[in-house]
Amino acid sequence: MKNIKALLGENIKKNRANLGLTQAQLAEKAKMATNYLGLIESGKKFPSAEMIERIAASLGIDTIDLFTIAPIQKDWKEKVLLRIRDMVDEELEAQLKEETRLNKLILENLAKVKV
Repeated sequence: MKNIKALLGENIKKNRANLGLTQAQLAEKAKMATNYLGLIESGKKFPSAEMIERIAASLGIDTIDLFTIAPIQKDWKEKVLLRIRDMVDEELEAQLKEETRLNKLILENLAKVKV
């Protein structure tokens, strides 16, 4: 089990990187010193509750997300939505092929009946 300082630091760093922010940029948004943010990210310092809230707000996430053990993935929602779209497209294509096959059978049978 990771210690809470290391977990917090890693999650801040991952979220910051996912947003493409430097330490200086995040520190400015959170109204804190860049070197202090570096100490937090490295797990050497633990910020106050107020500072944690400011960091989370600056990252655009809930405070609790800074303490999650699950891996943080950039654009995970978009990846899930794209996969769902691909699955729907595959299903629609399969249904269209089946509909086309059935229409051909109907036309063939109609042609036989008219003869």
